[in-house]
Amino acid sequence: QVQLVESGGGLVQAGGSLRLSCAASGRTFSSYAWFRQAPGKEREFVASIRWNGGSTYYADSVKGRFTISRDNAKNTVYLQLNNLKPQDTALYYCAARSKGSYGRTWTTSHDYDDWGQGTQVTVSS
Repeated sequence: QVQLVESGGGLVQAGGSLRLSCAASGRTFSSYAWFRQAPGKEREFVASIRWNGGSTYYADSVKGRFTISRDNAKNTVYLQLNNLKPQDTALYYCAARSKGSYGRTWTTSHDYDDWGQGTQVTVSS
């Protein structure tokens, strides 16, 4: 049974950093992504990475501050969060796409098939 398990969330001051991890078991997927959801808000796309080739894509709100990466041997995806802002506060989810990437970037929730339980990131002023 495939599982995605996130870790690394926590409470930090504005300007601080965190590294989130998403450990996948079972098999690899064509694409992985991070989404986040704040209370009362819709789940929004943060970043994605294609497993083969490692092409990445970022939401404008995090571009230049966050970095998504993967370790093929460990079947793990990471999200490095730098220069955190209070508006980054949210529950962060790891997601995986079982269908092929078809050489494109997928940025909506329904494009992904498996989800982790989420890890909380809270940024104080």
